Amino acid sequence: MSRFLTAALYQFVELPDFAALQAPLLAHCEANGVKGTLLLAAEGINGTIAGLPEGVHAVLAYLRADPRLAKLEHKEAWAEQMPFYRMKVRLKREIVTMGVPEVHPALMAGEYVKPQDWNQLIHEPGVVLVDTRNDYEVSIGSFEGAINPHTSSFSELPGWVEREMAEGGKLAARDGKKPKVAMFCTGGIRCEKSTALLRSKGFEEVYHLEGGILKYLETVPEAQSTWQGECFVFDERVSVGHGLKPGGFTLCRSCRDPLSEEDRQSPLYELGVSCPHCHGKTSDEQKAGYRERQRQVELAEKRQAAHIGVRQPGA
Repeated sequence: MSRFLTAALYQFVELPDFAALQAPLLAHCEANGVKGTLLLAAEGINGTIAGLPEGVHAVLAYLRADPRLAKLEHKEAWAEQMPFYRMKVRLKREIVTMGVPEVHPALMAGEYVKPQDWNQLIHEPGVVLVDTRNDYEVSIGSFEGAINPHTSSFSELPGWVEREMAEGGKLAARDGKKPKVAMFCTGGIRCEKSTALLRSKGFEEVYHLEGGILKYLETVPEAQSTWQGECFVFDERVSVGHGLKPGGFTLCRSCRDPLSEEDRQSPLYELGVSCPHCHGKTSDEQKAGYRERQRQVELAEKRQAAHIGVRQPGA
């Protein structure tokens, strides 16, 4: 039976004192043996944590004790091994970086659509379905018929929206009316901010998948699903499928791209060093450094000691 509980969470809420929350939150996570990453900003909180169930629930209770976070929701999954190496609580300008200060998701986000109603919405005539994730995430799975903006970072999405609003674009007005748009992402946070962006540009019928892809895969039976492939996740599981079962992808330790079994059979793949996506983008000197890092990781594993993420003395 899986031992470790993973909790993905976020909430857009005004936290003007977010910097003062950092140290107490980190201390509480470490005291409960919880690892992962939490981001704090004036616009809210975002992140994923993991640990023994009692530890994770203690941290969630600690967060919800703040009246502003009383309605904080999270999504749970189980792992055989601890999916994170350390605990980090970081201060950010945004909990998900878009770079458009005038967009306020807490006030402007589109309309939530529950996972069980999502299929009906996206099959309505004229609905523009947009995957707001980055290209490497979309490459391993998406909803049937979804548009891939081919972004390498979320901050590129506003530029794509602007271009596609022009005549002939995928978001261009039709007969003087902006189209109905449905947006989705991994856990809900990026599509919530994306729909707020579209509303700031005059789109009136904008919808996003409540709980994101993860909630859809957890809720909708595979036989009724329109999801194709696997869903990239930002932890050591790398990808999940229906029922949030761990997928078949691993992670390249050089470029951080997800790797399929086919990728791992490539002659350009070397564990911890390179893959077909990045082999030609790194120098021989960089590859030598990656080989040494991988050697140290393997030595640590033989000693049954952590290597990645170990906090050094004085750090």
